[in-house]
Amino acid sequence: MPFRAIRVTKDEQGQQHAGIETVDESALADGNVTVSVEYSTVNYKDGLAIGGGHIVKSFPLTPGIDFAGTVDASDHPDFAPGDRVVLNGWGFGEKYDGGFAQKARVDGDLLVRLPQGLTTREAAAIGTAGYTAMLSVLALEDAGVTKDSGEVLVTGAAGGVGSVAITLLARQGHHVIASTGRQSEADYLRGLGAAEIIDRAELSSPGKPLARERWAAAVDSVGSHTLVNVLAATRYGGTVTSCGLAQGMDLPGTVAPFILRGVTLAGIDSVHAPMERRIRAYERLAEELDAAKLAEMVTVIGLDSVVEVAGKILEGQVRGRTIVDVNA
Repeated sequence: MPFRAIRVTKDEQGQQHAGIETVDESALADGNVTVSVEYSTVNYKDGLAIGGGHIVKSFPLTPGIDFAGTVDASDHPDFAPGDRVVLNGWGFGEKYDGGFAQKARVDGDLLVRLPQGLTTREAAAIGTAGYTAMLSVLALEDAGVTKDSGEVLVTGAAGGVGSVAITLLARQGHHVIASTGRQSEADYLRGLGAAEIIDRAELSSPGKPLARERWAAAVDSVGSHTLVNVLAATRYGGTVTSCGLAQGMDLPGTVAPFILRGVTLAGIDSVHAPMERRIRAYERLAEELDAAKLAEMVTVIGLDSVVEVAGKILEGQVRGRTIVDVNA
């Protein structure tokens, strides 16, 4: 049966194009589980893939680094028709056909069965951004950060990672400081649980190797000068997680925070995270993420709007999480 998908192509002049096509099911990739995709999401990396950001490794390709749906057919011992599953990362939407389609075929070893009580729509609302936020929170916990340690900063606060991180941290009782360049989002961020709002301009320019100690921990999705300044103002023995590069992938700083204050910089990889950590993250999300607050973060679009929204996410104009109902 044919199905609709967004396909990224490259013309003879090397220009990249993205649009909706009808694809025959015979064109699905190899794999032992076929999934009827219900929802995908638009992440920053999807914006790069559609916008020609040198993310796509082969053409033509269906972008979309996330999807959630129901198993149609399976030759994998752990999955059966009717199972609700989610996929994040693993190179899908970059090297392999991803989630901006009504069908997907993958290796079942890469799928996570949804925990009891978590719907496919909620799993998509979480998406790679929310799952990455949970991985960041787990890293802070593993480093010994508690609600009594001190304030926790979240940069890129109005974005997908930031929105979910604020909600999770606030629910655990942390005093959350939200850094954003969109002061119009202050009420939205406070509604998620942020106790303080600071302007990203405080962190985005070159700063000193060490600054006044301000927060005990941080979740950073911005990188570059912002991450350097976050580290410089982290308290002795604190931990900062790094999971994004919205400002840049450079790190123009010094080792001063590490050797003079014992600060830990913890890298967060959502693409190839081990399956046990993925399962742990989704189990915790099912238990701790407030469904009402998650709903407040969400905007739902259809496949027809993905290309437009992909451009907006690169410009920092997208709040929270954008769900793609691939059947709308």
